[in-house]
Amino acid sequence: MIITIVCDVLGKENNGTTVATTNLINYLKAKGHTVRILCADQDKIGKKNIFVVPNMNFGKILNNYVKKVGVALAKPQKDIIAKALDGTDHVHIMLPLSLGVATIKIANQMGISSTAGFHMQAENLTSYIKLNRFKFVNKLVYKIIYKKLYKNVDAIHYPTQFIRDIFEKTIKTKTNGYVISNGVNKAVKKKQVQKPNNLKNKIVILSTGRYAREKRQDLLIKAINISKFKDKIQLILAGVGIKEKKYKKLAKNLKVQSIFKYFNRQQIIDVINYSDIYVHPAETELEGIACLEAITCGKLTIVSDSKNAATSGFAVDEKCIFKNGSYKDLARVLDYWIEHKEQRKIYAQKYLNSAVAYNQDECMQKMEDMLVEVHNLKK
Repeated sequence: MIITIVCDVLGKENNGTTVATTNLINYLKAKGHTVRILCADQDKIGKKNIFVVPNMNFGKILNNYVKKVGVALAKPQKDIIAKALDGTDHVHIMLPLSLGVATIKIANQMGISSTAGFHMQAENLTSYIKLNRFKFVNKLVYKIIYKKLYKNVDAIHYPTQFIRDIFEKTIKTKTNGYVISNGVNKAVKKKQVQKPNNLKNKIVILSTGRYAREKRQDLLIKAINISKFKDKIQLILAGVGIKEKKYKKLAKNLKVQSIFKYFNRQQIIDVINYSDIYVHPAETELEGIACLEAITCGKLTIVSDSKNAATSGFAVDEKCIFKNGSYKDLARVLDYWIEHKEQRKIYAQKYLNSAVAYNQDECMQKMEDMLVEVHNLKK
């Protein structure tokens, strides 16, 4: 098949959606499909089977803000979209943004089968305008993206049952949905990695993800600051994002200077493996690939009990859960696991055992099956 993947936001692999997109593209190519990419990444102009639309121009101030977020938003251009779809058997849209919305209109006119992935919670958008706490605003976002995109595709890919339930409850409609995890790449695995010399005497606490309001890295920084072991804790916040300056300022109070850094794929696998504890403090998380990667490496993983985060269901025991929004409770859980080193090893094995369900090859096979099935039903 010729499959066109529509990525409003592609760029570097510094977020879950981009990682999921890249994994899907690579898998489909390996299975013999011709994969076309429709995106707004200007550095990909001229590359084979990649169709690039212009970037949205919001004016200097907003352009700088968007750049800080670490994305390139697309300005749909009909002739480029039409070229990408010419001869295409199936189109798969990653996000309910402008490029995806414009593409589905043209795809439907051309009679091309379509699917769309559900990779954006309402709070991922509303947090940037500080409205993520307002339920009616989040509900409105879901209703808008349903009307603009998801209502118009042949099927929807949900990475978790968690987000499917939220979406269908909000729009009050049963959708033609497939629940398939994005999975964890087989390159991510438990292995022996020595801590760097400067960290050998430290308790390494790792958290991976965009520096964003809903990811709540601030809670982790505050928790470490009141920990009984704050003199020994080395915090590593792996990622990029608009909150970097704020979080660095907040972390200045810590006894040990925190590490803020974007790591490439091989580097982050090593960092996960030499870390002692992984913490995912997000209050909003659609699936949480970063969290699943830590689990796959057999790390003792601490998550919040947020009702808006799928990661709350990954904990193997309530001892690994803290009260959402409470840095004091997170400090309590952290201190418990630092004190109970031998028990931590037992629980790390439990996490490793639970990772079997997220084998990426199996997940990607299900994704391929979905695309083929939806296409055949359309014929």
